[in-house]
Amino acid sequence: MAVSPWLLTSVLFLLPFTTRVSAQQQGCSVDNDKPSVYENNLPGYVVTTIHTEPNFTVTIDPASPDVSFFAIQGSELQLTRSVDYEEDTVLLVYLICQNSAEQVDSLQIVVTILNVNDNAPVFKQTNLTEVVPEDTKVNATIVAREDLSASDADLDIIFYELTTTVQGTDGYFAIKGVNNPEIYLQKALDYEKFKLTTLLLYARDRPVGSTDTTHTATATINIFIEQADTKPPWFLPCTFINAENSVCISSPYTGRVNISEVSTEPLILEPGPIYAIDPDYTINEKIQYSIVGGDTDKVFSVDADTGNLTMNKAATSPDSYLLQVMATQVNNIQKYSVVSVEIKVVNKSVYPPSFESRIYNGTVFVGLVPRSFVLQAGEPSSPLMITATDEDFPDKVNPNIEYYIKNSTDFIATKDGLILTNVMLQSPGKVTIEAVGKDMVSLQEASTVIVVEVVLPTAATSSEKTHTAQDMAILGGTLAALLLIALVFLGVMIYKRYGKPVKYLLRKKTSKEISGGYQNQSYEQEEHPDVNTKQHEASENDSVQLMTETLEQPALSLPSSNAEEINGLPKASIASTILFDQEEKEEEVKEEAEHEKEVKSILKTDRHVTDDGYKAVWFKTDVDPDAGEKVEVIEDNGADSDDDSDQDLQKNEEEEEDYDKDDHHRGLGISFASEGSSPPAAEEIVKMSRTDAVTEDDNHV
Repeated sequence: MAVSPWLLTSVLFLLPFTTRVSAQQQGCSVDNDKPSVYENNLPGYVVTTIHTEPNFTVTIDPASPDVSFFAIQGSELQLTRSVDYEEDTVLLVYLICQNSAEQVDSLQIVVTILNVNDNAPVFKQTNLTEVVPEDTKVNATIVAREDLSASDADLDIIFYELTTTVQGTDGYFAIKGVNNPEIYLQKALDYEKFKLTTLLLYARDRPVGSTDTTHTATATINIFIEQADTKPPWFLPCTFINAENSVCISSPYTGRVNISEVSTEPLILEPGPIYAIDPDYTINEKIQYSIVGGDTDKVFSVDADTGNLTMNKAATSPDSYLLQVMATQVNNIQKYSVVSVEIKVVNKSVYPPSFESRIYNGTVFVGLVPRSFVLQAGEPSSPLMITATDEDFPDKVNPNIEYYIKNSTDFIATKDGLILTNVMLQSPGKVTIEAVGKDMVSLQEASTVIVVEVVLPTAATSSEKTHTAQDMAILGGTLAALLLIALVFLGVMIYKRYGKPVKYLLRKKTSKEISGGYQNQSYEQEEHPDVNTKQHEASENDSVQLMTETLEQPALSLPSSNAEEINGLPKASIASTILFDQEEKEEEVKEEAEHEKEVKSILKTDRHVTDDGYKAVWFKTDVDPDAGEKVEVIEDNGADSDDDSDQDLQKNEEEEEDYDKDDHHRGLGISFASEGSSPPAAEEIVKMSRTDAVTEDDNHV
């Protein structure tokens, strides 16, 4: 039985006085009448030792408050059972000393129980569940302190710690302090990130890291996140742009209508019909649709509940419509989204596409790199090509058709209908795939079956070898480079062979234009109608004669190295080269002479009798008939003279043109003619030159 505190205080106050008095009279004593004992002791623990005088005996007073805890064994006062500080903090016992003379003495023993940390903290509730709305404000209290505080029988100070067991939920919840277990919201919640978490709250009777014996209690708090109406509608399909899937971007819709035609059914759109959802799907508020832009003529309308797009009237313009469709929550119009809907106006398509063959057969070898051609079965040199026709086009060729493979990822189709491998095929066998040709304008499509036989590669001849698109591209580039080199080489050869004659003709033409700017052409034509012609003829005769003399020179006059080269060339080519050099030199001399030569008029009144060969023209009025000289008289016929002068002038111009043409042909035509026909002999050239000279003399006479 425990002693009351006030009684214990009074006993402790009177104990020193009583002890001193009794020490002089009693027949027994103890070593320590106020011992201290730690709780949780073992039975038989010695409290103190008793000393007795002769003829005295010691017993425990049955009236002691805690008599049941003590026993005397010999001279020792012992505890008969374990004591608990949480139940008894002080034990009180009386000892009676008595002798045969019936002298009785009394001793009082006060035992203090010392506390030992033998109890763990205790929570009122070890398992709690809380539902927290998603839109709970930050710093709001989630679990109150009264529901989480722990008690300790040892009356120790409790230290708290909060952790989470669900990955990705750290930092959302925290406690107010190390000695305050109240839980509050530290970061805004997101239902898409996590929907529940489990928190563990630890209560310790010693600080974290203490070396003393520590007892810990644990409480489990289950937090369920309740979704709130926080997001606007989403048009489907959409693409998430963050890892938490909290933001989803919708793609625009596209559709087509025929011009001047009203569709009675809801329009077919890509990638699907207009449809929006409430991303707060546990709430799932009702959505309404409306057109908010892009339809000034009211051609289209949208169903408010289903989102189906229909036509009110026909579209008369080929221009596309770009509609803006809005989806709003019925309970809150401020939660809305807008999406674009492009409607293309096209000509009506009466016939859908159709393939030329219901089944195509192809062959491909095992082990080819991806993007290799699938070849036609039986024609290993021809790639397999599928073709879809369209009766809406005059030639049945619809440029809007695109091809794709529907049920296989091992093959792909190009826009032109070629079938290529998409992976490296590892084993032989037959593969059946479905190919689709789709009109990207009318959205009509057709399908066909392709049976591809995958075979092992065999030793192929040069005509049976297959080539990939990369091989063909490399071959084309090589051929183009070779063609460019050949063209450059051909240009160099042409320049080396015909460059000099062309340069000579250009120089000659330029010199004529320059000299013509300083001469009076009319004067030359009227006064000397045949001077230019004779000069050209003389120059031509001299050139021919020079060429003849050059051809007749022996080859020994040339160096040995060049002689062989010249002998190997056609004679006409040699002659043309010499003629061009000679004519170039003559032209330079002739130009210098023309500047120095003084042109004298033949219409003079004085006579030069002594000048042999001098010939003058006199008019009739100026001739002396008695002179006895032979003269030619020009009649003064005005009209006839004018006509003759005009004729002579025209004739001279024609002769000059002919001369220029002949001169041009002589410059370029000699070497050309030498290859097709044999050149004339040197004797014939000399004879021709002599004949021309005689003719010229006759003309002068």
